[in-house]
Amino acid sequence: MGLKRNAIVSQSGGPTPVINNSLRGVIDGLSEYDGRIARIYAGYHGVEGILREELLDISAQDENEIRLLETTPTAGSIGSCRYKLREDRPADFDRIIEVFKAHNIGYLFYIGGNDSMDTANKIARLASERGLDLVAAGVPKTIDNDVGDNEFKLIDHTPGYGSVARYWASYIQNANEENNGSSPSDPVLVVQAMGRKIGYIPAAARLGDPGREMPLQIYMTESGLGLLELHENVNQMLRDRGRAIVVVGEGLEIGDIGKTKDSFGHTNFSASQTTVAQIVTNYLNQKGLCVRGAARCQVPGTDQRGSITFASVVDLNEAYMLGREAARIALEDGSGYMSTILRKPGSGYSVYYDKVPLELVANSERSFPREWLARGGTDVTDEFVRYARPLIGEEWARVPLENGIMRFARFKPIFAEKKLKQYTPAAY
Repeated sequence: MGLKRNAIVSQSGGPTPVINNSLRGVIDGLSEYDGRIARIYAGYHGVEGILREELLDISAQDENEIRLLETTPTAGSIGSCRYKLREDRPADFDRIIEVFKAHNIGYLFYIGGNDSMDTANKIARLASERGLDLVAAGVPKTIDNDVGDNEFKLIDHTPGYGSVARYWASYIQNANEENNGSSPSDPVLVVQAMGRKIGYIPAAARLGDPGREMPLQIYMTESGLGLLELHENVNQMLRDRGRAIVVVGEGLEIGDIGKTKDSFGHTNFSASQTTVAQIVTNYLNQKGLCVRGAARCQVPGTDQRGSITFASVVDLNEAYMLGREAARIALEDGSGYMSTILRKPGSGYSVYYDKVPLELVANSERSFPREWLARGGTDVTDEFVRYARPLIGEEWARVPLENGIMRFARFKPIFAEKKLKQYTPAAY
């Protein structure tokens, strides 16, 4: 048997409540191959950490801290980034290969969404071209649920979505109680969901009211509705029910929000000059409501993608298994794959794990099925509810407490010794 190689794990893009459980899955999966792996490192803050040769030593961490990754939300443990590797910046690619050679990296695991799978695919291709013996594997992650294909054959759903769906199911229940109590003065509550221009997250609000008892309307980009139709629909709801809860997707195209964009060209909705929710609220109040009172708005923001208290236990378990599966695929099947989760046929909810080529999911973007959009464009169908309902689970996640507050994983700042000259990433 040859010399042991080291492995490196990195994360990219927006965090989720379950992303660290995928990290834990990779670590636990690799531990079963003691004869193949020397040490496990993490690129601190994703590919940016690799470029800067900031390799956090995971193998040097306490085992209890590794276990605590199960219910440690977002990406604070090893960090994330939104750094795009581009063909017109070859120095970055050269640097990655240099770092991998210097630290005997034989395995790369990249946790993220479609852009992250593109990053992993690019590095895998480059390593092959440069004659570097590197196995690259992807672990899916995104709250938007937009990785894969519209036929759900590449992946059924992505870790992170089940938890943000559970967040919105719970959020809309609380919002309904508040709106019901304050409706004489605040008859309309406008709440904004994340998801860019993909409707999976705002659609999840329906999971909080599958029986359609609330005065709830959902506006996704896919509905194609504008402010005029929204105003008419809300007033009709006010005439019928006396109050209304309006969920809007952050990417609803209803006016200029003063967009800012990240390095991948995605709109940073939380960093833009205004919000869709505020535009909608202003419009409703300016045009007038058919009942006494005013519209109010709320924007939960990044809390919906990071709250471990609302994490789905189903999501946590599946995120972990996808991390383990990625380790198995890398060690047994080789390079160029993403671990995936697929739904078994039948009336009950059951899944199995498999692999798909990175090149098929790199920069893929699944859309929200048109047939899941209800007639009129202000709701989703029961078919969507049947798809999403199992993902939010039946129980609360058990988050350990210490001195009355949540106890998250705390990695020590132990890094691999730097062997190369300092490098400034090309995009800086």
